[in-house]
This record gives sequence, C-alpha cells and structure tokens, in this order.
Amino acid sequence: MDRFTLLLLGISSFLILRVHCYPNGKVNVACESMMPNHRADPQTSQAPYSISVSNTVFSPGDKITVTLQANVGSTFKGFLLQAQTVGGNAIVGSFDVSDSSAQTLQCNNMVNSAVSHTSATSKTRISVVWTAPSGSSQTLFRATFVQSAPIFWTQVESQALLQSQISNDTCGTEKFCLSNSTGCSPADASCFFMSVAQLSRGGYTLEMSGASDGYVAIGFSDDKIMGNDDIYICVLNAGKIYIERGSSTIQKTVNQNGLVSLQSNATSFQNGVIKCSFTIENNIRTPDGNSNSSYYVFLARGSAPNGIIQKHNQIPLISSKKVDLSPVSQEQLSPSSSAFSTSAKVHGALMLIAWMTTGSIGMLFARYLKGSAKSLVFGKAVWFQVHQALMGLTVAATIIAFIIIFADSQGWKYGAGAHPHLGCIVMILSFFQPIIAFFRPDPKDSRRMYFNVFHAVNALVIKVLAVATIFLGLQLMDTTTNSWLAKVMGGFVGWEILIIIILEVNSCLIKRGANIYEVLDKELSKENIVVSVYVLVNLAFLIALLVGIGQS
Repeated sequence: MDRFTLLLLGISSFLILRVHCYPNGKVNVACESMMPNHRADPQTSQAPYSISVSNTVFSPGDKITVTLQANVGSTFKGFLLQAQTVGGNAIVGSFDVSDSSAQTLQCNNMVNSAVSHTSATSKTRISVVWTAPSGSSQTLFRATFVQSAPIFWTQVESQALLQSQISNDTCGTEKFCLSNSTGCSPADASCFFMSVAQLSRGGYTLEMSGASDGYVAIGFSDDKIMGNDDIYICVLNAGKIYIERGSSTIQKTVNQNGLVSLQSNATSFQNGVIKCSFTIENNIRTPDGNSNSSYYVFLARGSAPNGIIQKHNQIPLISSKKVDLSPVSQEQLSPSSSAFSTSAKVHGALMLIAWMTTGSIGMLFARYLKGSAKSLVFGKAVWFQVHQALMGLTVAATIIAFIIIFADSQGWKYGAGAHPHLGCIVMILSFFQPIIAFFRPDPKDSRRMYFNVFHAVNALVIKVLAVATIFLGLQLMDTTTNSWLAKVMGGFVGWEILIIIILEVNSCLIKRGANIYEVLDKELSKENIVVSVYVLVNLAFLIALLVGIGQS
C-alpha cells in the first residue's frame, strides 16, 4: 500500500471520528444506549470518575445535588448523565443546570431528563440539581464519561437512592413510635419523629426525622435519666449524613463509637430536616452490659460542628414507660405521650403567670401607684394591699412550680443547661423576700432606708433572673421550626420596658410640676391608665404563651 493510500485512509478515519463525535454535547441520539458513536469500545478498567449525591433518600419534589467528579490527575471532555430506576432502567426526574459547561437534553420525549457537556474542554467536576419524581421507589444515576474520542467509560453509577419510606402508618401495630405531638407525620417538617421495630430475623429497623442542622439521635436506656445509654446518631458533617453508634456516661457526655454496621440505610438533609432510616444487625445493649428487650426510648437533637455532637438543645422526648421492643401487642407499641409531661407544662404555666403577670403588676403598684392608690382599706393603702396580695401569689406560684418540677425532676435529668440552676436561685430569693418584708422596720426607723434599698434590689434581681429562666425554659419546650415562643416572650419584655420608661418619665415630670398626661381628664389617674393598658396587653402575651406551652 503506497503512502498516498495510507494518507487517504488516515484522513478518512479522522473525519469519521470527527463526524461521529459531539463536541457540543447534543447527543440525543445516545439517550437510550448512552454509548458515544466513536467507533470504539468502552473501557473495561475501573473508571477514573465517580458520581456522588447530596442525599440517599428522597421524597417527590426534593432537589438533590448530583456531582460528576474526576479522580486526581484525570479529566473528561464529554459526558451524558441520566437518572434511572433500579432494575427497570426507565429515565426519571428532571435536571436543572447552572454551570455553563453543562446543558439539559430531552430524552424519551421528556424535557430536561438528561445532562451533557456544552464543549469539548477538559473538565474535572460538574454539579447539577435533580428534582425527584413521584412513584419511583429506587433510583440511581448513570453516566458516560469521554476522556478522548477513542477512550470512554459507560455505566458509571452512583449509589442507589430510596424514596422516603419514613411514616407513621404502622405506629402501634408494627413499630413503636415517639413524636413531638402524638400522631404527627414525619412528612411534616415540624414533626420530630422516631420509630423502632425488631425484625423477625434479628436486628432492628430505626427511623428518625427532625429539623436540625447538626444531629438527631435515638437512645435506649434502663431509666429516664441520661447516662449508660445505647445511642444511634444521624449526624450531618460536610453536607453528608453519617450514621454512628454512641454511648453516654453518668456524667451525661456522649462517646461517638464510630459508624454502625448496617444492612441498608437511607439518609437525607432537605430543607433543614435530617431523615434517617437504617437496619442494624447488632443487639441493643447499654454500656453496663444489659441486653434485654425493654428500654426507655429517648429522641434528641442538637448541633454537631465538624461532626462532633454537642449536648441536645431541647428537652429530649422520652417514652413514658419502658418499651418492649420484641414483637408485642398494639397496646405495648402504642405511641408514647406528647413531648413534655403534664408536670413540665404546669411548671412552665405557673412560672409565666408568676413572673409575667402577678409579679410584674405587683411591682408596678409598689413603684408607681403609691400616689394614685393611697386610699386606706383595712387600715392599709390600696397599692400596698394589691402589692402584698399579688406578690404573695407570685411567691406561692413559684414555690408550687418548683415543687412540681423537682418531684418530676425533669430539669435535672434532661441536662437542661442553666435553666434549672437559675430556677433554683429564683426560688430561694423569692422564698426569703416575703420573710424579710415581714420584719421590715417602722417607716420612721432609721434602718427603713436600708430595708427599702435591699427589698427593691432583691426584687429587681429576682425579676431579671426569672425572665432569663423563662427564656431558657421556652427554648427547651419550643418544638416549632420558627421558635415563636421565645419571640413572643421577647416582645413582652420589650413592651414591659416601654411601659417602665413611660412611667419613669412621667414620675420625673410630676416631680418637676409637669405631666405628659395633662390632656387627659384630670379626675383620672394617669398612672392607673398606663397600668391598665399594660395589664391588658400583658394578659394577651400570657395567653399566647400558655397556648404555646399547652401545644408543645
């Protein structure tokens, strides 16, 4: 064969390769086979490329980030990506692209059902967003990577994705469930949910779902006190969910013991909600060696910077009694009561009534109404009678609330941070305030001034600490996604400060012979009007918070 013939053959081969290559990525003809028409066979070696996904479980409409990545030292010039059902190979879902190196294609008459390159430039990484469809229980991503015209890899696959099966459908019949309101569905982003079921072949299936940017965890304990527990954790780290097993100590710290040996798992982090479903082969066993079928079940969540879990940021959900995890009757498996015991709710309600309403109003009477409410009733001024009665109710409500929560011991056993400690300080100072007042010196006694200063300062300290304690308590009890209880309490504090400023300014102006309320009827008490308005708005704030506690 002469040189001219060889040259013609070479040019022809080159043209054939160029004709059947698609540097612009318009490879719709390859939708079905995903084979580039490069007159060459795909490589059989391990592909130097991978496909990663942001979630391994999805619900219809979820958006999942899919990343095509070349290994270090490798690049790819072309690619074709599809989402396909496992087994059936049907194309499902749709893609969105924001990278100029990628474009969507119409495959099988489905718009945006595939993604390809836009040019033959070398690439190391491409990320696109896939929108999950309905009716597809198991899906994976397949891609073809082209390194050069004759060198390409097909059937590069991601891990399989499962459509979320976490639900409350079989709670009470096939599995035990615990949630932040009995019967709420994990499909609702505000529902904090877990379930556990023992398998007939051994092992357990665990599910958990909750709004968190760190972790959600299920614990199994021999008692209602944190410590010596077997814990399973779904923790978010660098955008991925890892499933770990841990144990807690009597010092209420958690040891992360590493990844769990799993048969299957599905995880996702979507719209601020962590979801985990997995099956463990091991037996549940507390750190002290107990392995039985009955445990108290905990459900908690909190932050996890760099994958290191911190103390839970809300009171955990705890089953009201030990749960028999072996196959049992519906009565034994029935969901536990709501997130917080009646004792905790009554405690919170009493503290709100004491330090938002009776205590606040009692203090205003003593501070600002001595002049306008000075008529005598049973030999004592009206302001004093009202002040004494309201503060007596405040102290009584505080003591009762303290006894209720102490008997239930939730503040301590849940490790609720500074809330129980501040509460104890408020209780002690409140208890001694009326006792000291009982021994107050006569108004003409030279020591009366010291009593007045101490009484006022102690009241102010109690008030500040009580408000701080209420804020911490509301944060513990608030299971809503927007934390509205603490925001309402913040609004109340702002309102109270505004009223105090108005009354203080008016008090100063009165002493100077002026009054900002001169336009009002002179027969009406100016301070009484302000305090009356304050009481009405105070009650509105109080009712809103009491409703929130009742629903927690």
